[in-house]
Amino acid sequence: MACRVLLLAYTPSPDAAVAAAARLCYSDVSAGDLFREESRELSATLLDHLRKSGHYSPFEHASFTFAIDGLSRVTSHQLVRHRIASYSQQSQRYVGMTAPDVIMPPSVAANRELAEKFNRTVEEVHRFYSEMVEAGIPREDARFILPHGWSTRLVMTMNARELHHFFTLRLCRRAQWEIQNLAREMLRLVREAAPLLFKAAGPGCVISGECGEMNPCGRPYASVREVLDEEGV
Repeated sequence: MACRVLLLAYTPSPDAAVAAAARLCYSDVSAGDLFREESRELSATLLDHLRKSGHYSPFEHASFTFAIDGLSRVTSHQLVRHRIASYSQQSQRYVGMTAPDVIMPPSVAANRELAEKFNRTVEEVHRFYSEMVEAGIPREDARFILPHGWSTRLVMTMNARELHHFFTLRLCRRAQWEIQNLAREMLRLVREAAPLLFKAAGPGCVISGECGEMNPCGRPYASVREVLDEEGV
């Protein structure tokens, strides 16, 4: 299953909500009044100032919920390391794995002989899993034989501040290919929903002009557009 990402829900008018929250700190009127008076031009100027100043706390007032299908458990294990987020993941204890469904890495797919062996091995593992379940082994125990690459489904909610952090790390060329592809699609979606909040969101080489990796890739991105235009691996 190819990974699919859907933006299920998000804070209404997220750009204006964050801008109003930031203005409240220096205003003697209510956030509701500020929100109603907020204009795109005012929001754009303020959000740009907040980003450049490193004042990201108001960004926490906008949250985004994604449905993600067809992600490997290899990558979902990386995803949950982002702890300032909420996750609900499909359970292999309660949901039977009725068909072999493992994500094949592109490096394996490029080798025909190994790809065929990969698929045969997956099918054999699934047959044994099914045999154990049919023999009365609980699914929660039979699943121990399933590979890390097995496809999963999850719902994830992050606020805009954590999303910026996520994009900085996971859109780096040195990030694992699957989480790079996921982050790229997430960025496309949130830029549509909140174009001002995520106008300048991406890997460190684009946002700060610096790479935080000990061993840089040597191919820094020139712009957010280049990041978004890159074909997924």
